[in-house]
Amino acid sequence: MDVMDRIKEQVENNPVIIYMKGTPQMPMCGFSSRTAEALKACNVEFAHVNVLADPEIFQNLPRFANWPTFPQVYVNGELIGGCDITLELFQKGELKPMLEAASAKA
Repeated sequence: MDVMDRIKEQVENNPVIIYMKGTPQMPMCGFSSRTAEALKACNVEFAHVNVLADPEIFQNLPRFANWPTFPQVYVNGELIGGCDITLELFQKGELKPMLEAASAKA
């Protein structure tokens, strides 16, 4: 399967997914760590992909949604953003309802 098709399938088949450096339990960069912590604080299940463990995804994900950096958070198949946007949504109290709504649809 082509890497872009794999990414598309992951994004479409997971209501909430984060592409990050490392894992939520063992993040490998500060931005990924802060973003994963915000997602965990919402108490909603989410999928994750360690881009460091998959060089094809690491190289091609920035092209997928035209977003150059990691982490990338997708909700209901759409990119909501990276660390700054996710933390801003969390601080405003908008992230948890967004994730809960996405999980309820699944």
